Amino acid sequence: QVQLVESEGGSVQAGGSLRLSCAPSGYTYRPNCMGWFRQAPGKEREAVAGIYTDYTRNGLTYYSDSVKGRFTISRDNVKNTIYLEMNSLKPEDTAMYYCATTLIKWCRGTYCCGEADFRYWGQGTQVTVSS
Repeated sequence: QVQLVESEGGSVQAGGSLRLSCAPSGYTYRPNCMGWFRQAPGKEREAVAGIYTDYTRNGLTYYSDSVKGRFTISRDNVKNTIYLEMNSLKPEDTAMYYCATTLIKWCRGTYCCGEADFRYWGQGTQVTVSS
């Protein structure tokens, strides 16, 4: 069983920045994907960013079009923690953000994890961006 511990989100004004972190406890899977998803009220959950890590290639990443160029996902393999650096935040980024991890998953040269691959999920952390 894996538990994902997310950092607190926060409230910022448009244009501001926040950093989220997520550390899994329990068994660590490798290679695998870890990612961030978000869900705004009345909307479906969407993938925001993901990162694939194996023993030879680090950091295959995915970003949704809505956050590309503004958000950066990274993974500290020593601390076994992933981060989501969010810059130039917009009111439409307001949502509950969830960290998730897959079990063992192999990707070949490109990020390959879909939402169905993610087995364990965090409790969620609220990000609110005011205009």
